[in-house]
Amino acid sequence: MNITRRLLGKVALGLTGATMLMQGAFAAEKPAPFDKPGVKIALVRYLSTGDFFQAYLSGVEAQSKALGIDLRVLDSRQDAALQSDMVDQAIALGVQGIIIQHGLTESMKDAAQRAVDAGIKVVAFDVNVENPKIPQIEQSDKDLARLALEQAVKDNGESWNAGYVYVAGIAPLDRRNETWVDVKKKHAGIKEAAMFGTLDNPIANSVANQARSVLSAHPDINVVFAPYDEFAKGVKIAVDEAGLNKKIKIYSADISTSDIAAMREPDSAWAATAATNPAVVGQVSVRALAQLLAGEDPGHNVIVPPTLITQQELIDKDIKNMEDLSAKLPQFAHADVAMPAWMPNPNAK
Repeated sequence: MNITRRLLGKVALGLTGATMLMQGAFAAEKPAPFDKPGVKIALVRYLSTGDFFQAYLSGVEAQSKALGIDLRVLDSRQDAALQSDMVDQAIALGVQGIIIQHGLTESMKDAAQRAVDAGIKVVAFDVNVENPKIPQIEQSDKDLARLALEQAVKDNGESWNAGYVYVAGIAPLDRRNETWVDVKKKHAGIKEAAMFGTLDNPIANSVANQARSVLSAHPDINVVFAPYDEFAKGVKIAVDEAGLNKKIKIYSADISTSDIAAMREPDSAWAATAATNPAVVGQVSVRALAQLLAGEDPGHNVIVPPTLITQQELIDKDIKNMEDLSAKLPQFAHADVAMPAWMPNPNAK
């Protein structure tokens, strides 16, 4: 066959046309405004210290990249007034959507409404902004607490003296506290010997300082419920220093690679945690916001189901990091939540 330049040119044009048609087909599969680049959103954070929040951010970034979103991250570092102001900054940046991540209801309720009034779509993760127009992204906090506490009862029976780490006014901690209250009512033998907690940075070290005093004042404590992994880290520091790691068991919520290492230590007091994959929760936050921007309804309560993770399971399955956890516990790797057919999955290989 005699291949001429003219024929090669026709073939090239044909391939170019086919490529353009394919690109157009793929673009058509995504609804507006995602059929064109340039969608801009902001993540406005209250909490950012700790592995959980780093992983959450990585999930937000991954899903944003998969959708071609221009992401702006505004971090208030636990300054409630600054977080409120940052919502106004995001509005001024001309974003089309905002994710509010944690915060206080009293400071974020009005700020969220200002964004809605400006025509911006908003979702909120682990902060109740008391707005029917704003979907709430949740880790099913009551289930997180329930799974951890069911394991505590399974391990220790229905009668034990508990230390409890809690800070009121933070939506996920308040929801986990409701389960704690219910469990104490159900099991009269569970006695709350002491309640303590702080979100002062660095959180783990600040909680450790409190835990040292609490464990000294209440030597009868044999279980600690610390429903946030930074709390659990702090308690573990104090327990280890006091040489009480064989006497006290710690039950928590949330998970990270450093948490896994701490739980796998020989004779570790950290017995179990209940968790969602924070990176997946970050992805779901972006997906729910994207659905709003596309004119779809993700629902008012967008709930990511949790998984119970025990110390024994980590050892038996030789799970050493978050990658192992996702590979060996597939339910942890991806949540089929806020996932319409057109939504790209950043976890797909």
